[in-house]
Order: sequence, then C-alpha cells, then structure tokens
Amino acid sequence: MNNEGLKNLLIVSITPYFLDKEVFWFEKNLKKIMQASKTQSFFEDNIIFLEKGETYNFSQFLRKLDEMGYERVFKVQEPGEFSQRGGTVDVFPINLMHAVRFDFFGNKVESITVLSANEEKVYPPEFLEKKFRQTREILKKRLKSHKLFSDLNGLKSGDYLVHLDHGVGKFLEVTEFEFSDSGKQKYYVLEYAKEDKLYVPLGLEKKLSRYVGFTDPKVSRLGSLAWQKIKGKIKEEVEKFAKELLSLYAQKESAQRPSYSADNELEFQLRAGFAYEETPDQLQAVEDIEKDLAKTKPMDRIVCGDVGFGKTEIAIRAALLASANSRQTALICPTTILANQHFNSFKKRFEKLPVKIAMLSRLQTETEQKKIIKEIKEGKIDIVIGTHRILSKDIEFKNLQMLIIDDEQRFGVKQKEKLRQAYPSLDVLSLSATPIPRTIYLALSSFKNISLIQTPPSGRLAVKTYVLPYSAKIIKKAINFELRRKGQIYYLHNRVQTIEMAKKEIEELCPKAKIGIIHGRMPEKQLVKIMDDFQKEKTNVLVATTIIENGLDLPKVNTIIIEDATRLGLSQAHQIRGRVGRSHRESFAYFMFKPKSLTSLAKERLKALEDAKELGAGYKIAIKDLELRGAGNILGKEQSGAINKIGLNLYSQILSEAIEKMKS
Repeated sequence: MNNEGLKNLLIVSITPYFLDKEVFWFEKNLKKIMQASKTQSFFEDNIIFLEKGETYNFSQFLRKLDEMGYERVFKVQEPGEFSQRGGTVDVFPINLMHAVRFDFFGNKVESITVLSANEEKVYPPEFLEKKFRQTREILKKRLKSHKLFSDLNGLKSGDYLVHLDHGVGKFLEVTEFEFSDSGKQKYYVLEYAKEDKLYVPLGLEKKLSRYVGFTDPKVSRLGSLAWQKIKGKIKEEVEKFAKELLSLYAQKESAQRPSYSADNELEFQLRAGFAYEETPDQLQAVEDIEKDLAKTKPMDRIVCGDVGFGKTEIAIRAALLASANSRQTALICPTTILANQHFNSFKKRFEKLPVKIAMLSRLQTETEQKKIIKEIKEGKIDIVIGTHRILSKDIEFKNLQMLIIDDEQRFGVKQKEKLRQAYPSLDVLSLSATPIPRTIYLALSSFKNISLIQTPPSGRLAVKTYVLPYSAKIIKKAINFELRRKGQIYYLHNRVQTIEMAKKEIEELCPKAKIGIIHGRMPEKQLVKIMDDFQKEKTNVLVATTIIENGLDLPKVNTIIIEDATRLGLSQAHQIRGRVGRSHRESFAYFMFKPKSLTSLAKERLKALEDAKELGAGYKIAIKDLELRGAGNILGKEQSGAINKIGLNLYSQILSEAIEKMKS
C-alpha cells in the first residue's frame, strides 16, 4: 500500500468472529463478505465498506463505528480506535495492520489514505504480525471483561455512568422512541453539562459502565475534546504504574511447575457423585481452572460467587486434579466450624476414590495432630483441611502443590503469602462471596484471574430483606412465624458481654423458643457441640455473634435478625445474610438499626445492602464496598485522582490492557 491513496476500504466490527481471523483472510474473502452483506444481517450490521468518490452519510459512519465497538480517542494509536476532527476521521480497523484516514466533504469520501505508511518502512512484517496478534488477544479479553463492567441492573435515576467515548454522565431514565422504518427502540438517557443529553440504545451498552469513585465526578459537556484528553493522559500515567506493578510481581511470574494432566476416569467418578446439576457458571469456573493447571505457570485464581452458589464443589474438583497428579492440597478456612464442615463434605464426596483426606485443627488431641503431621510429611495424606494451624512452622509437606483459601477476605496478605514463600510454584485458588477490594482490583487488572459464579442453583429464591428501626414487636412476629413453619432462626447480637441479656429478652418475647448461644470466646469443642445441637434441631433459635458468618450450610434456618446492622461492614452484612435461604423455602433477613446512632456512612451501607438484594449480588456489594471504603491503601493515594476522573471500572480496564501489552 502507498500513501497516494486507496480506492476502497473494508472496516469490520470488534466481534469474536472477526477477531479470530488472520489479517490476510479479509483480503482473500472480500468478495464473499460483500456478497454476504447483501443477504445476511450479521455482515450488514458488522461491516463498513467505503469507496473513494462515493457518498456515505457522515453522521451514520461515525455512529456505526461506535456501534461496531470502536473507541473514540484523541489520537489513534491502537487497533479498535477512531478519532474525528471536522470532516477528517482516522480509524485503525482490526482487519488491517495500520490506521487509515478518511477525508469527507459533506457526505462524499474525498480520499482514503494510509496513516502509518512511514512506520511500515521501519518495522519488518514479522513485527507487525506479532503486534497484530497481541492486540487481537487484548481486544478479545476486553470483550470478555464487558460482563464485569457493563452490569447495569438496578440503575437508579441520578446514578453516574461512564461512556467510553463521551465520559461521565448522570443517568436519567430509560425511554422509548418509535421509528416509522424500524419500530420501537429503548434508550438509556445520560445527562452531561449544560443539559446535553446522550441516548444509548439498549443492547449497545457495551461502552457503558457504572462510575465507582471516591467523590462525585466532574461532568463535562458532550462532544468536547476534554474527555479524550483526560483519557489519553491517564493511559500514559497508567502505563508507568503498570511497569512498577509488573516489577513487583515479576518473581511470581517467573515461577514454573510441571503441567497437570487430566484423569478422566477419576473425574467421571467424582462428577457422578454430585447430587445437583452444575450451573453454567460452575462449569465455566471448572474449565477455567483446568486450563490454568494445564499450563506450566502456577495458577492464581479467585472464584467469586454468592454464599450457597456452589464454590465448594469447584474446590473439590480442583483438589481432585491435584491428587490425580500425585500432588498435595491444603485447604485453609478461617474457623474450626467451617473447617469441620468442609472436612465432612470432602470426605463424603471422595469416599469411593483413592484419596486420603485429613483435618488439622485444635479440635484434635496432641497425639492425633502429631500422627496427621507425620503423614502429611510422608505424603500419605492427599488433602489436608484446617484453620491457620496449617500455616504453623511444624507442618512440612512432601509435595504440596495446591492451596485453596476459603473466605479469603478473612486472611491477611502475610498469612496468604506464608505458604507461597515456602512453595513459590504453588497453585492458589481463592473462594469468596465478597472479595475484598484489593482482590477485586488485582482481579480486574490481570494479576489475578477471576471466575464469576452469578447463576443461582435451580429453585433458589432471593432472601427478602428488610432494613428498619429496632422493634421488639417485629422481632417477636418474625421468630414466631418461623417457629410455626418448623423453621430455625439466627439472632445476631454482636457483643459477647451482653449476649446473655439478649437471650433473656428473646425468652420473654417468645417463651416457646429453644435458644442456644454461640460466640468466638467459647472453647472449640463447645462451639462444635452447640452447632451440632442446632443442626439436629435440639435448639431452634441461635443467638450468635458474627461467628456465624462462616457457619454451617443449614437448610432449615430461613430467618436471620441482625439487632444492630450499623456495627457491620457492608461485605460482612451481605455474607451474614447469605446464611439463610439455602433451600427452596422463602427466607427473611431483618437488618435493624438505632435511628439515633445512624451515621451517613452506615446509612449508605444499609441502602446498598437493600439495593443489592437479588441473588448473586455479592460482586456488586464488593464493588460498592470499595467505593465506600476508599482505595488509598489499595492503589496508593496518587492513583485516586485518576480514578475519580474516569471511574474505577474504566481505570481497571485501562490498567489491565496496559499490563497485557507489557506481558506479551
């Protein structure tokens, strides 16, 4: 190609179908593509073909570039970008190795020229082909990330949204227009400065994301170049930051281990013992893990899914893969109660397989512990489940390869890194219903891989959530209703000193209730005994502290009352709500507060909890938690300014792509 100009040019949309094609495919199949565009709606909607000297509606050209997924920027540098000044439009089509310039006079295409002809003389074809492949991979990942960023469920008027090409605007409403040629079409309406309005068609919201920041954002006028300049400047800053982060994580990146090989026979036997039908998200998470383990680079993946959405089954499948490859697995849990539950679940699932499982916690006698520690060292135990006890200095593994962390937000960074330092090539699988903000940030920025479990098990109902002032009358009514339908109740009173008084108050309100008490200062064996009594329905109301946050999976507990919800963090409150509603029965959560002690932050937390009450809201809660807690300690204060300008979602996306470029 030369810079004298082109006679015509094809631009294709950013879709998986076209991203999988090599660059020469488009030239070779041009006639077929053009023919197909006349009869097939996919090709008609996903290509633009311009000819020099012909007319093409200029406004429609810009709109179609937007619809085809091209990002408007100040200056075009990467495939998938376009910029416009007057009648000149620069585009970097994903089906070419260079950018092109279109000069329009009104609606007439005056000229089509190659922008980077000079660069082609500098870079050899091999370099350009490699760059072409790299950018394709980044664009594919960007399409996948839209699932994370473009969750617009539950939008409320006044919420801020970020449009990739136009910047931060205030969401007003969804409205509908009727067109004579194409029928009805719904639009998101965004308001910008000076009452400028942007209408984004439903179905084309891939360029929209929620604004998450630490202050209210500045809203600019629509169509000004300010947004493109801000975005360009932040991209430059982010690239510097990405280099710093990459050097910090270089040691982890360089670790290697032999790849895992599948054992179809063992996997089939384990799957056959699963009593439920896997959800599509569960199957995807298992597939993600299998792909990670097939590589020689150690896995670092977080599985994020609401309480009761089947994360334990994913951990069981991962542990089997390790055992099938003669490698040991350690599963650490924050409490003895949870370790005991996992031990029973794993034991039941592996009972017909040649896999030895042991539990290690303070529940065992010193003699029992010594025996287990000896067998771990000799490699006789394949899977060990326990609390922080597993991290003790006296524990030596023969061939530890996989670490599974349940409720990873309950462990400090130092604790998590302890085993990784001793075993640098360790595969790490973290399970979380509400990942701490630091983890979400790492997940979104390519340091951790994330699998989202957002599909609830079949038949599961959302927990009916009530946020209301403290009322003894409502407490009495809620407990008696649950007892009448032979159910059980958690009553959360988060002060050990006054928990006995709380029990007496409930006895006075509901004399027929059989009440137990549980809190973290009790001896371990007593804790397990109380939970066992509750599980066997010897008691039907359990007055507890937040120790139940990581409790047993009890299908008959379908009401939870939180006496003072303002004392809980947002993620913690959501996690505790997940302790009920584990069966097909309607369940209830009452978050009570004392109006006099309600701070603005506590009010915001409770509002977020009420807003995100649908099934699978854990991810949304975690993002909101990040917004409320701030990110000075996550990214460093110098990054907060950039996040406030463009929002955390877009910032994370830009950072993720910058890192991908540097890694490849």
